Formats: sequence, C-alpha cells, structure tokens
Amino acid sequence: MSVEKRIAGAQLQPTFLMANVEIVATYELYNINRTKLENLIHRIFEPARLEIEIMDRFGRPVVPREWFLVPLFAIKEAVERIKDGTISGFVYDPQKAKLVRRPS
Repeated sequence: MSVEKRIAGAQLQPTFLMANVEIVATYELYNINRTKLENLIHRIFEPARLEIEIMDRFGRPVVPREWFLVPLFAIKEAVERIKDGTISGFVYDPQKAKLVRRPS
C-alpha cells in the first residue's frame, strides 16, 4: 500500500489524530514483515510514546498508540540500524533525544 493511500482521509481517523498529514520522509525496507517492523518500532520508541486522548468523529474517546515524540534524525538512525541489523541493541532515550545502547 502506498503512503498516499494509507493517509487518505487522515482527518477522519483517530490513528492520525483527526488531522491532515504531511509526509516528511519515506523509507524503503525489503524482506521485512510489516507487523514485526511496526512492533519493533513501537518497542524502540516506547519511552517517547505520546500519551493523548482525542475524540473521534462520533465523540468517543480514543487513545492512539502510534504516536511518538521523536526527532527525525533519531528515526533515520533507527531505519539505518534496522537495515544493518544492529537495532536490537538499542532503545530511544527521550532525555537525550537519541538512540542509546539497551541496558544489559
């Protein structure tokens, strides 16, 4: 599925905070299971998860779990570490605003 198709109608979806979306970067990864990739990204950036509750278009409260407060350079580094296979040793540190080695 293309990025453009995925964000179509974003302003109607709680996943996208009921707002329009601006694409700031795209990445191509090959031979990676999308579900496993999403779970990996959620694990790495968990410390920076945005805790927010919004109302959907029907007035029901929704807590989106897909949003993280992370600078673009940290995302780029994470993508490179996913590509080279070194990501499993890292986690995001929101105090330092960067990926750091996972504690043993």
